[in-house]
Amino acid sequence: MFTSKLPAVGTTIFTTMSQLAAQTGAINLSQGFPDFDGPEALREALARHVAAGHNQYAPMAGLPALREQIAMKIERLYGRNVSADSEVTVTPGATQAIFCAIQALIHPGDEAIVFDPCYDSYDPSVTLAGGRCIHVPLAQASFAIDWQRLEAALSSRTRLIVLNTPHNPSGALISRDELDRLAALIRDRDIYIVSDEVYEHLVFDGRQHASVLAHDELYARAFVVSSFGKTYHVTGWKTGYVVAPPALSAELRKVHQYVSFCGVTPLQCALADFMAACPEHVSELPAFYQAKRDLFCDLLAGSRFTFTRTPGTYFQLADYSAIRPNWDDVAMAQWLTREHGVAAIPVSVFSERPDPAQRLVRFCFAKREDTLRQAAEKLSAI
Repeated sequence: MFTSKLPAVGTTIFTTMSQLAAQTGAINLSQGFPDFDGPEALREALARHVAAGHNQYAPMAGLPALREQIAMKIERLYGRNVSADSEVTVTPGATQAIFCAIQALIHPGDEAIVFDPCYDSYDPSVTLAGGRCIHVPLAQASFAIDWQRLEAALSSRTRLIVLNTPHNPSGALISRDELDRLAALIRDRDIYIVSDEVYEHLVFDGRQHASVLAHDELYARAFVVSSFGKTYHVTGWKTGYVVAPPALSAELRKVHQYVSFCGVTPLQCALADFMAACPEHVSELPAFYQAKRDLFCDLLAGSRFTFTRTPGTYFQLADYSAIRPNWDDVAMAQWLTREHGVAAIPVSVFSERPDPAQRLVRFCFAKREDTLRQAAEKLSAI
């Protein structure tokens, strides 16, 4: 009789809500993808490389030209000189990068600490490695690390702490002071870090992203994960990368080579060209997405939803307590989709033990202006 290795896992909420949006014709603000294309020059570069015959296997660690561009970006933004050869690995998406890092680290019986609400791939990746996730709730309202709870969760079995900044779903940012505090907490322990920084360039209101890449002590024991899909508006390209010290990168690559071996060659060629030609793209992203955030929030200002403008990512949380206070967020998200034509994500699905009093849904504002206006009009009419 077949026994599932992931008995508690079903279809992800992102697939479920996107399917429901398609079935009902709702505006899809649930799953985190843009409804606009990536830069024209990037798309043209891809077509050019496909036509030029760059369609066979790339090197296992990634195309050298792309890894060099990544290393240059890291030095420019975070002041760290990393080796493109031994510290940068290109992967088919950030989720695969996280999976490989966790498989490289976790042994049967190990524990990994994740902060709830958290992205839904972390726990299954730990489980498949034979480990166990310890879910530590973030502080209510601020979604900041609860240091008392974190310290209480540490044990002799703790092998890994998963960070996510900017944070999905809340947009909360981890500060440099918090990274210092984390470093002091684990300094004398055999604990490693996976830092999910896929929204690293989506930070608003003049704030700065505090990357583990810029923290000497933490980087020495970290895998830092980034996403080209998020940065260049091409989530369907499923291309990301991991930066880690040489010894950790070597262990990650042992896993990566047997999961996918390498990323897609012409995509890597196109990304390398575009990064070299348009390095300013990443510095323009905060203003680009902040304008979308502000438009969406301004349009919702007269609605019955309440919210605090997100400091990062392209997600906006909204409290619906004034609309359906007795409904859980799953029922609310389904009702919004079916009855009001706007799909959202219920925040409770990101937590092992969600707060039963919480009344939050997540909207994605990585959309065209007309999409945001239509969605806000529907939501404001409730």
